[in-house]
Amino acid sequence: MASGRRRKRNQRLQVQGSLWFTVGGESLGGRDRIDLLRALAEHGSITRAARAHGISYKAAWDAIDAMNTLAGEPLVERSAGGRGGGSSRLSARGLRLIERFEQIDAAHQRFLNLLDEQAIDLERPFSLLRVLNMKTSARNQFVGTVSALRAGAVNDEVEITLPGGQRIVAVVTQASTQALGLRTKMTVIALVKSSSIVVATDLDGAKVSARNQLAGTIGAVTPGAVNSEVVIDLDGGDRIAAIVTEGSARALGLKPGVRATALFKATSVILAVAA
Repeated sequence: MASGRRRKRNQRLQVQGSLWFTVGGESLGGRDRIDLLRALAEHGSITRAARAHGISYKAAWDAIDAMNTLAGEPLVERSAGGRGGGSSRLSARGLRLIERFEQIDAAHQRFLNLLDEQAIDLERPFSLLRVLNMKTSARNQFVGTVSALRAGAVNDEVEITLPGGQRIVAVVTQASTQALGLRTKMTVIALVKSSSIVVATDLDGAKVSARNQLAGTIGAVTPGAVNSEVVIDLDGGDRIAAIVTEGSARALGLKPGVRATALFKATSVILAVAA
């Protein structure tokens, strides 16, 4: 008995959910009713669809009648029976409803999977932007919180604090600040192209003009014909990728385990927010 309780305590939290359509606040149906419509389309009669679906004829008929009423026009059309008896078939709207439900349900399941993978760690703050994991051409995407916003005559300076404590500074136009609705404590994504990153080693307190200096340890170097991709595991827990020439990689002795700093200008940072 105790082992059973222990097993339940050790199981991870999971995200689950179901999709259904409503009309005017009333339930048109979810997966169960959509599968009933699909069975009817396959078998051509409510009786055979009910049997295949494992429910009574009355339950099937009541469900179909309710859907027809709520949908505003028939999803199922019936023809009077002759010697061979009556038949039923889906209307064009019924077929479109099944197709659209499957499309939306597929997207719904993908979103649930993202939530399950990214949002259940109770030790980390919830971030919808991290869950959505935006797809862009920028190699580096950092989710952080606006910790300071300083207005200028033409441009504004935005300071973003990452979960690990490191900070990124971005310079954007005042029009962009207004369009994005930027404010302190707001969650944003900072995008930086890998080609905008300069990798430095042995700075030893040297002063550089780049506002952003993120220190860490090189985790991987992937050589190419002309350039190498250098991935730095930042001290705060994030990672940043840079593209450097093969000659620079050799001259700097870039290899896993070497301490390095990623440098990039504040003007190289693009900010994004959830719409």
